[in-house]
Amino acid sequence: MEKTLRASLCVVVIAVLVGVLQNVGGGANGQLVYNFYRYSCPYVENIALNVVRSAVQNDTRMVASLLRLHFHDCMVNGCDASVLLDDTDSITGEKGALPNLNSARGFEVVDTIKTALENSCNATVSCADILALAARDSVYLSGGPYWQVQLGRRDGTTASKSAANADIPSPIESLDSLISKFQGVGLSVQDLVVLSGAHTIGRAHCGTFSSRLFNFSNSNSPDPTIQQSLLQDLQSLCPDGNSDPNTLAPLDPVTKDKFDNVYFRNLQNNSGLLQSDQALFSTTNASTAFFVNYYGSFPYAFSRDFPTSMVKMANISVHSGSDGEIRKNCRFVN
Repeated sequence: MEKTLRASLCVVVIAVLVGVLQNVGGGANGQLVYNFYRYSCPYVENIALNVVRSAVQNDTRMVASLLRLHFHDCMVNGCDASVLLDDTDSITGEKGALPNLNSARGFEVVDTIKTALENSCNATVSCADILALAARDSVYLSGGPYWQVQLGRRDGTTASKSAANADIPSPIESLDSLISKFQGVGLSVQDLVVLSGAHTIGRAHCGTFSSRLFNFSNSNSPDPTIQQSLLQDLQSLCPDGNSDPNTLAPLDPVTKDKFDNVYFRNLQNNSGLLQSDQALFSTTNASTAFFVNYYGSFPYAFSRDFPTSMVKMANISVHSGSDGEIRKNCRFVN
């Protein structure tokens, strides 16, 4: 009896020790876990949220900017914070790639979060995890859903400007190309539609949609899928040839700073701002149209499924365990 009790206690102690080690070190085999920093940096999520909240209060556009940074990072060789790296003698960063040039924002917010975390728990929290947390917090602070973020990513030591140019979807991307790029990183057609719903917030400059306004596909006419009143507004905002990056239009003009499902209703009304957005609904025999209609009709379903697709995206080709590093400064490798 005594031997049996002693053996049972040993099993319990071993199980507890394994659980602690997994929480400290990232789980078995370096997998991401929800409570990765429970012991090493217990206030990581509060620190990140407070910085993001302050940034959003100062600039509502920061919600979309931080969400976009995370997406642009994960689509290029995985979620490794490569999008944050500055150019150096040995590394050409991704900030100069066409999808990021003069449009990627939020780097200073990430720097502020990193500084606060370094003061609280030095050399512990990765920049890749900061991006994932900041994206979640941005959605939540704009009225969107909240979800638990799996943590334990480590930062990459390289960047690829060419991959950023090739892999990040452009605003004039065809539906087939969009599907191909998403499937190439393990995301489904449904994930494509769900994650595109992030365009319920944010702005775009004229250069991203001006090709639709006057001479679409060299037709000397506007894109026929644009709703007429929206077309007139955009033509006034962005006269032919205007590519001023400071002239912006809301991606969702109806509820431009609220995270909701109105984006999908806009597509149903031919009021998508970007060609790549409207393609989800207006492309002939689009496999995505079903999901546009679904999320346009059921806001709860979008709030339910968006976190699922975000978690899936945030797990693309992550470094964990002993791979990669924990950068001291998110702009430079150690």
